[in-house]
Amino acid sequence: MILDQVTIPARFNGPPGTANGGCVCGLVAAAVGPSACVRLLHPPPLLAPLERRRGDDGMLRLRAGETTIAEGRAARPSVNAPTAPSPAAAARAAEGYAGRDAERHPFPTCFVCGPFRPDDGMRISPGPVGNDGVLACPWWPTADLAANGVIDRRFVGAALDCPSGFACMPPGTRTVLGSMTASLEAPVEPEREYVVTAWPIASQGRKHRAGSTIHDAHGRRVAVAEALWISLRDDGQPRVPAAPRP
Repeated sequence: MILDQVTIPARFNGPPGTANGGCVCGLVAAAVGPSACVRLLHPPPLLAPLERRRGDDGMLRLRAGETTIAEGRAARPSVNAPTAPSPAAAARAAEGYAGRDAERHPFPTCFVCGPFRPDDGMRISPGPVGNDGVLACPWWPTADLAANGVIDRRFVGAALDCPSGFACMPPGTRTVLGSMTASLEAPVEPEREYVVTAWPIASQGRKHRAGSTIHDAHGRRVAVAEALWISLRDDGQPRVPAAPRP
């Protein structure tokens, strides 16, 4: 059953020419429910007509023609999240953001975290809180990312996405999101301060797992995610992961 047709604007890119993975996960999750596991199967296109379809198996699929770009189902992340730093500590951590140097950023034009997007991007810049691998940064979601008074689910997914990548991707590699299992626990509101936190979980070969959270300025958790990242092979293609863990 076709639910609706959508198009991802060129502004919301991750790697050049493709949509940000977290943004796509949020787009699929919005049609699944508050908690969803979304698996990315092909690079998500920009400016292309896409359909959100619900299958007889209950799976929600995002399709471009006959190609399934992503699929999602109800699931909750299973992570042990560290305590989120204060907004002031997150601001200090952001000063050490490795991706601020475009030469050290795998995709410097990324809408979410790219140093080449200071004007129209989300300006997510996670840096180390200490020496334990935990990253954090402040986030002030802007009103243009909101619909009906709350931040669109696509951009909540995007905010959870890139920090987890920086927490787990090997330095000097190009690594892309394979799947995300996330829960939206409270609305994210525009023009308010939040803290995004991310941490590594495990790596095996080209597969890397990390967690991420969003807390409001008072320390209340509003979203949490577990992500699987895939390092690109020499031919530039990611390995499609096995079915993601709930």
